Amino acid sequence: MSSTEQAVEARLGPVEQIPLGEGRAFLVGDEPVAVFRPRSGGLHALRAICPHRGGPLADGLTDGEVVMCPLHHHQFSLTDGSCATGADDVPAYSATDDDGELVVTLR
Repeated sequence: MSSTEQAVEARLGPVEQIPLGEGRAFLVGDEPVAVFRPRSGGLHALRAICPHRGGPLADGLTDGEVVMCPLHHHQFSLTDGSCATGADDVPAYSATDDDGELVVTLR
């Protein structure tokens, strides 16, 4: 999504559909998005596909600060999508809890 495009907001159902400590994949428009609900609290959203070999980030292990791609173990910050292990970064998006409903905003 280019900086000249408007933000896209999607309401994706109850926050509880994502178990604590896990992630789930969603499609927001044409964008695959992985939303994580760390045990420490909060919500984080990243592009759901690892740029290295297309791994499903929503299926990766997370410790609340990073998610590890299940295919080749690249680690991405849940906060900003930066990769600490050599792959390209992934876009990070806004994920919020609006009275129990999961809201993701792509900018």
